[in-house]
Amino acid sequence: MSDAFVDRPVVLKLSNVESAYGPIKAIRGVSLQVREGEIATVLGSNGAGKSTILKTISGIIDPRKGSIEFQGADITAQDPARVVQRGLVHVPEGREVFPLLSVRHNLLMGAYTRDDQDAVERDIETVFGYFPILRERAEQDAGLLSGGQQQMLAISRALMANPKLVMLDEPSLGLSPKLTKEIFEIVVRINRERGTTLLLVEQNAHMALNAADYGYVLENGRIVMEDTCARLREKEDIKEFYLGLKEEGVRADRRWKKKKTWR
Repeated sequence: MSDAFVDRPVVLKLSNVESAYGPIKAIRGVSLQVREGEIATVLGSNGAGKSTILKTISGIIDPRKGSIEFQGADITAQDPARVVQRGLVHVPEGREVFPLLSVRHNLLMGAYTRDDQDAVERDIETVFGYFPILRERAEQDAGLLSGGQQQMLAISRALMANPKLVMLDEPSLGLSPKLTKEIFEIVVRINRERGTTLLLVEQNAHMALNAADYGYVLENGRIVMEDTCARLREKEDIKEFYLGLKEEGVRADRRWKKKKTWR
């Protein structure tokens, strides 16, 4: 667990969870926890099972084994709508905005479980503060937004549910490095300013480890390593396989040696 969050209550807990697509096991005995106010991240290569973890938590996929607890209540295999009502919101890979609805109506769809209209309007203004471009595009169909703007809208729509925990699935997917950096800065800002707990699934290990507090490394459906992100960034395995630092150092050394032979 993160050193800074060691005394915080656990919001989400997975215990030995297994999920499959037909005969193919996607995650195998996954156990993890996320504490209140924390950003936790699950790292892994494409196909490691990261998205399956989030789909299992949110009720899209029923686990074959194990249990899932949210705020002390068992939500294993619970209906996705009920999971959202409990305050756990999933921002899926690929964003999945409502393309024929305006930006404003997409945001209102995120607040469909709420009946505090005045607070909903205040929250719309809050998310416009995080993503000013959405204010400019408020009456535009969401399907006409760029990929980066749709990602901003998907995150904002999740916040409109007034969630206890937000799960983000590959928020950097398909975005330029500049937009990725901007999205991650806002994610951290939302966490720090609102205290929103976040579970982040991400292939961009560099961005995830710098944004999150605690990390899990997933390989072939299993958690093979966990630690604070500060310590994970210093582990040689992480540097080599996820941050690419060792390989870059080898390439730089080769370039230097080759240059020496020209002298």
